[in-house]
Amino acid sequence: MKKYFVILLFAILALGLCLPSAFAQASGTVKGTCRDAQGNPVVDGVVVWANQDNGQKYPLKTNKKGEYFSLGLTPGKYNVTLYKSVDDQKAGKEMDHLNGFVVKLDENDVDLDVKKEMEDSAKGKGISAEELKKIQEQNAKAEKEKSTVGKLNEKLNDAKKAADANPPDYDTAIAALTEATQMDATRDLIWFKLADYYRLSATKQTDPAEKQKRLDSAVESYQKAVDLKKATPDKDAAKQAQNLAAYYNNLADAYYRAKKIDDAVKTYELAAQTDPSSAAQAYFNIGAVLTNSGRPDEANAAFDKCLAADPNKAEAYYQKGLNLLGKATLQGDKTVAPPGTAEAFQKYLELSPTGPNADSAKALLASLGASVETSFGTKKKPAKKN
Repeated sequence: MKKYFVILLFAILALGLCLPSAFAQASGTVKGTCRDAQGNPVVDGVVVWANQDNGQKYPLKTNKKGEYFSLGLTPGKYNVTLYKSVDDQKAGKEMDHLNGFVVKLDENDVDLDVKKEMEDSAKGKGISAEELKKIQEQNAKAEKEKSTVGKLNEKLNDAKKAADANPPDYDTAIAALTEATQMDATRDLIWFKLADYYRLSATKQTDPAEKQKRLDSAVESYQKAVDLKKATPDKDAAKQAQNLAAYYNNLADAYYRAKKIDDAVKTYELAAQTDPSSAAQAYFNIGAVLTNSGRPDEANAAFDKCLAADPNKAEAYYQKGLNLLGKATLQGDKTVAPPGTAEAFQKYLELSPTGPNADSAKALLASLGASVETSFGTKKKPAKKN
């Protein structure tokens, strides 16, 4: 009986030793190293193994050395695709790929080396080492530009979000774009938006010294934007002129807020000369600046230039009329205004009969003893029948 028990126990142990091989999972191991076009490891990249038979996909992340590793891939044919990041994977922007790789039960080593691929391709196409180096440098430059632009756009978006908040958080916007200029000081748009936030934040300051400091920073940043824009002209000349004129326009406003009137006028002039299509607005701004500075004659000369550029600029007629009215004299109980005063108000009403200053223009005409004379909206008299 004892002998029988021993034999039975041995049989059970033998069966137990056979179990792992009977139930072992039939799978393979994949590993490798990924490098970019410059030969650097692809850090935090994604290597997607896609089974051609069943469509199963295995996304594997790379470490700081560009290495990836995975157990448990079913043997079969796979397409292998390398992406620089998860975002690139979602966008379908691949760096390299290998189709039809057969995974076996043992270890499967698959390195994805973009630089080597390029070198091998260049040899096959008869490209010299010097030409290949130039191509690699261009690719590296393009990749760096893409990365820089992406980071700068993040800063721009952060700044805009802060500035658009209610109430606006200009300090956070300024901090974000200051960091952007430290990342890359050659972008005119970054300096322009930074200047905008300095200028807009200045109006919120109760301390005169802080207000002046921010306006000075705005002027300095606008000037950098102008210099960079002029140094890197756009292929589209019209677009270049419009952007540069916009920079001048905001720079002029910063000068005006800083009480540097002559600088403001000169800069608005530059805006008008740079982009004739926006000259009317630039000259109108000059007129407004000079009017507010107590220089009505010079202001009206600017309003005349504005109207020469755009005869339909109704507000210029109204402001010109007000400046002329400021020179009116009182003769007895009658107000006598310089020539052209009534005509300016009448022209305003002709162009903008329901405008924001329509009632005021009518009242001022009445005070001058003038009637509203406008052809706007008048109907022609029917012809007399014979």
